[in-house]
Amino acid sequence: MPTSLTRFLIEEQHAGHIDAELRQLISIVGRACKRISIAVSKGALGGVLGDAGTGNIQGEAQKKLDVLSNDILLEANAWGGHLAACASEEMDHSQPVPDKYPRGDFLLLFDPLDGSSNIDINVSVGTIFSVLRAPAGTEVPTDDSFLQPGTRQVAAGYCIYGPSTMLVLSIGHGTHAFTLEREEGSFMLTQRDLKVPQDTREFAINMSNQRHWDPAVQNYVADLLAGTEGPRGKDFNMRWVASMVAEVHRILTRGGIFMYPWDKREPDKPGKLRLMYEANPMGLLIEQAGGAASTGRGRILDVQPTQLHQRVPVFLGSKNEVAEAEHYYRQYDANARQ
Repeated sequence: MPTSLTRFLIEEQHAGHIDAELRQLISIVGRACKRISIAVSKGALGGVLGDAGTGNIQGEAQKKLDVLSNDILLEANAWGGHLAACASEEMDHSQPVPDKYPRGDFLLLFDPLDGSSNIDINVSVGTIFSVLRAPAGTEVPTDDSFLQPGTRQVAAGYCIYGPSTMLVLSIGHGTHAFTLEREEGSFMLTQRDLKVPQDTREFAINMSNQRHWDPAVQNYVADLLAGTEGPRGKDFNMRWVASMVAEVHRILTRGGIFMYPWDKREPDKPGKLRLMYEANPMGLLIEQAGGAASTGRGRILDVQPTQLHQRVPVFLGSKNEVAEAEHYYRQYDANARQ
């Protein structure tokens, strides 16, 4: 019989990998994801499709499900006593737990509904989350309390709302997948210790932005597309879902490399994806599964954040292919110095 998420977390607590507070936090996030899954599955019948008529801190139009998912996560985590504060991609600033509730030792960051541009066309979307410890001596956390590198994460995960709802989780001891058993309402462990193949013939990138990439990425992707006649000597397939959760889930399942590089459309921004809400949690999941996560010039989890909504370029997936992408950056940088 499969192991439930609850039992898995209790066993991890007994093994000394997590404490009771973190176990409770992950359990509550899991319950919140079940509620989001129900809302997503109702679609037009639930009146949740379409724009909310508001924008987030990044200047992006919010979907109704963006706002609903954000509210579900905030409400679920406010009163349990395990959390000191939370921060969301959809909010300008972090939000401490209200004074009327006890405060715990953890900080929760989340992208409540990644890939929300796909909601109205019924393509997989998901929730991404990351957990940090509040700095010692913190009474009321501020935005600065969250500015910790990804190596400090004590847990990270995502929930993908697809043909089945799955929770993929790491507490720093491997990456594990749980599938929602809808009749019982429980997440059940369906794959322990996911492993990303070190080599791949598959890449994911938004080719419509090709003309805006820097030369390092232009050269790298050109060599991938050259196939067996090119310097890589093998054919590659390309995929693009426009949902990071779906892209990473495919890579965890069968390998590949996902790329969202810097481009010239917004030259003052170092990348498109958010370090704290997307790159760091996905980076931890991929690394714990034997893959790699890079900015193209260094490990993502080593980046010291300076802003809550900081952006970075992202290259993650099969370890050897991420190393190939970094090689093109080293070549480009070396030529630029000459």
